[in-house]
Amino acid sequence: MKRGKKWKEQIEKVDRLRQYEPKEASSLVKDVSYTKFDGSVEVSVKLAYKSYQNVRGVVKLPNGTGKEIRVLVFAKEDKHAEAKEAGADFVGAQDLVEKIQKENWTDFDACVATPDMMKDVGRLGPILGRKGLMPKPKAGTVTNDIAAAIKNLKSGQLEYKPDRSGVIHLGVGLVSFAPDQIEENVKAVYQAILRDKPADAKGEYVKSLYIAPTMGPGIRINTRSLSA
Repeated sequence: MKRGKKWKEQIEKVDRLRQYEPKEASSLVKDVSYTKFDGSVEVSVKLAYKSYQNVRGVVKLPNGTGKEIRVLVFAKEDKHAEAKEAGADFVGAQDLVEKIQKENWTDFDACVATPDMMKDVGRLGPILGRKGLMPKPKAGTVTNDIAAAIKNLKSGQLEYKPDRSGVIHLGVGLVSFAPDQIEENVKAVYQAILRDKPADAKGEYVKSLYIAPTMGPGIRINTRSLSA
């Protein structure tokens, strides 16, 4: 991949043979960002576990993502007021199911559904599943306690799973975050991945962990320092 002049200038600040301590990496990632806007900070975790397609889970970022999360709620009419009061951006039942089916509409970031709606919502699997938006009991997004689910999503709850190459990518904040906020969020992601380690995963589980800004080089972190 051909890199631009600005990227090449920033990579000079990073020792690519070194594993940085989390605190230092969280400061450096701010320094190597060269966007004019408040870019994201992303963590990339490469799994050594061969059956990584079985790895998935939920993490709650202690400092949130820094982004506004638009939540859609599928619920019967008796739950609509509760959902709106809790901060849902879109609330409906069969009308929303039909809108998504007909228009392929996915202009939202997360979904919550009450259990009695899942028969209808299940038909949206090909659309919502492809974008990682399908409500799931394990993630706490299929529930009758929709107020709690909305609060969790808007305050920084994220689902994760590896891509086809065994790498987990997650946004863990913004460049404008303080270094300690970035560090705390990265640590939460790493510990969640260890917590959800499959029972049959033996030996080395996580191969590497990098953080990088939207535009800027990646910085490898010493994961042993994230375990404490």
